[in-house]
Amino acid sequence: MLSTWRAMKLWKRVFIGLILGMLIGLGLHYGLGPERGGEIATTWFKPFGDAFVSLIKMLIVPLIVTTLVSGVIAMGDPKRLGSLGARTIGLYLLTTFFAVWLGLIVATLVQPGSGMSELINSTSGATETVADKLRSAGNAKKSFSEYLLAIIPQNPIAAAVKGDVLALIFFSILLGVGVLLTGDKGKPFGDFFESAAEVVMKITMLIMELAPYGVLALMAWVMGVNGLEILGSMGKLAFALYLACILQIILVYGGLIVKFILKLPVKRFFFGIADAVGVAFSTSSSSATLPVTISCAEHNLGVDKSVAGSVLPMGATINMDGTAIYLGIVCMFAAQAFGLDVTMGTYFMIALSATMASVGAAGIPSASLFLAVGLLQGVFGITETQAVLIVAFIFPFDRLLDMMRTVTNVTGDVAVASTVAKWEGQLDEEVFKAVSVH
Repeated sequence: MLSTWRAMKLWKRVFIGLILGMLIGLGLHYGLGPERGGEIATTWFKPFGDAFVSLIKMLIVPLIVTTLVSGVIAMGDPKRLGSLGARTIGLYLLTTFFAVWLGLIVATLVQPGSGMSELINSTSGATETVADKLRSAGNAKKSFSEYLLAIIPQNPIAAAVKGDVLALIFFSILLGVGVLLTGDKGKPFGDFFESAAEVVMKITMLIMELAPYGVLALMAWVMGVNGLEILGSMGKLAFALYLACILQIILVYGGLIVKFILKLPVKRFFFGIADAVGVAFSTSSSSATLPVTISCAEHNLGVDKSVAGSVLPMGATINMDGTAIYLGIVCMFAAQAFGLDVTMGTYFMIALSATMASVGAAGIPSASLFLAVGLLQGVFGITETQAVLIVAFIFPFDRLLDMMRTVTNVTGDVAVASTVAKWEGQLDEEVFKAVSVH
């Protein structure tokens, strides 16, 4: 029985934990009543959920620093990459820019967190709302210049101790660029961070093995205290993410890149990447999908092997448009849930932070959740506990969200690879336009 359970895919175990947690929580809430059921759920399940959340919090700083530094290093030496690298990175940043703003616009229109304000504040045990606390501390509204200055750490070590994630993101990217510019002399330092990233990733995967039990405990607690009320907001959050991702895929990749820039058939592009999309949706991992993505680009779309072999692995590392959309939506979800005012400066800061953070997001399931905690703290000034509370609400449903994020990432990778290949004169348009798909 135990071996069968361990042999099961992690996402399936998480889903089972989700269902069991919901059933237990709803049974307590509606069977014993909201007061008694909520008390039992808080006493018996919340501590285990809190323990799992604490394990997540433990990894935030090391995961962000190591993955961002190694992610920038993975771009390779810009001087050696030449025009290929410059065009690739430029296109990836351009698509990410569109992605994060699409996420912010959709989240503003859909308002996925608008119904959770009382729920969040009551669950956190606050005597005054989070919004009131932040306003009294002067953190509810900041100008863009104030946000921008907050990104630059006067002391990176102190920023790590305080969990100042925006400053850490800035410093980590700068550190990675420094390693690239140093060349061979910086290689040992870069190797250390690449090795450290692998170690931290292994620890992350070990902790994720506990996810089914953490999800069960969190869902039993949340549903036991609140009942079915929370599911409406989760549905709106999923709708907002899927809508933004679909718009990114159709308008930016299909319309702007394939039809306008490449002047090639959009329908053929989507048929050509069907296998990669299927694997991406099922695995929720850009890295795991990479072999299929390369095969689709080469055989179905006529992208030269040299371009596919360099641009697509880089995309699996630095092109995380789905993650950028997700981080923007989660930030807006939190702002709406906590009842915070969002200024234009806040919008720009979320866009900038989500773009920076998505560059080094690991190509594994749910990796962006770790980044979301830090962005919520840095952008809105809420505490780590409050940020993790938002993530705890989302985490049980994250697999469903991550599947669409990965599809967006992989589609963007191939669109950019096709464009770079055409610019470099290494795109076989006859293969791209072919009716059959190998």
